[in-house]
Amino acid sequence: MYPFLYRHLLSRLDAESAHNAAIRFFQAMGRIPLGCALLRRLYAPPPTAPITAFGLRFPHPLGLAGGFDKRAACLPALAALGFGHIEVGTITPRPQMGNPRPRLFRLPADEGLINRMGFPSPGMDAAAANLERWQGTIPIFISVGKNKETPLETAADDYRAVLRRLHPYGDAFTVNISSPNTPELRRLQTPTHLAALLSALRGDLTLLGDKPLLVKIAPDLALPELDTVIDLAIQHGVAGIVATNTTLSREGLVSPLAGETGGVSGRPLRAQSTAIIRHIHRTAGGRLTIIGVGGIFTADDVREKLDAGATLVQAYTGFIYRGLGFVKSTSLPIPFDKTSDGKK
Repeated sequence: MYPFLYRHLLSRLDAESAHNAAIRFFQAMGRIPLGCALLRRLYAPPPTAPITAFGLRFPHPLGLAGGFDKRAACLPALAALGFGHIEVGTITPRPQMGNPRPRLFRLPADEGLINRMGFPSPGMDAAAANLERWQGTIPIFISVGKNKETPLETAADDYRAVLRRLHPYGDAFTVNISSPNTPELRRLQTPTHLAALLSALRGDLTLLGDKPLLVKIAPDLALPELDTVIDLAIQHGVAGIVATNTTLSREGLVSPLAGETGGVSGRPLRAQSTAIIRHIHRTAGGRLTIIGVGGIFTADDVREKLDAGATLVQAYTGFIYRGLGFVKSTSLPIPFDKTSDGKK
């Protein structure tokens, strides 16, 4: 059914209009008393061996990556599809529109997407209102970011504001310092900026109540830069690394829109993100929990990320291309070879 709808309806819309239509559908299904029950019956995967990571219980490793539900408006319906956790956002302190449209492009021949969204966000107060209504049981990660106009020198204030405002609602918080679509944002991965940011956020968590803090990194870091991020994350008590965000590389792309500005996600990112996961796993020696993101379309792709050293994985582009049955189609057989604490 979904391939038919995609081919004959959704693919005729521009990528962002199709995305917005999907958001409205999930919002509506979440409000209908039997909507989530129907989604769960049709599309949720069978039970698998649960795992524990960050002190949280996950029904399985596959979650929905940040960027799909930016407002935390679709949680009941997305959970009903069977995702093991959901990351919402990226959420900024104040509402912002993001970059001008068009800003999201399909690369069907590459099974990828290019986005230059630029953190369109309802702001932290609107997100809090949606999160307050959530009554589900799967972990919710919140991706935090800064407003576009906030200079790097005071960027930590924005991240801290979102963390403080949304702390009651998130099970874990992802520091997004790696989107290529907000000017100079990736400079926050450099030692001086990153050390100050992590120190400030860890200080807030000490006062608010400790919850897992994660850092989402770019796939385009050179190995010495990556090693610096790993070292700083360990020094500042970061719980894990989300590897990775979108890439600026265009290597191997064949789709006509491959030259559009923005970050590439999906199949073209798979091998690159897996290599980075493997490097973090070797370098950190178990001191950081890794969430693998990039190019997950099948159960074999999930397995590849776990075998490389990830404990959890997230997908976005694969969900866009595969549709409502995506989680069921990527489910790993029982049992899979992760112990209950998420370690190999």
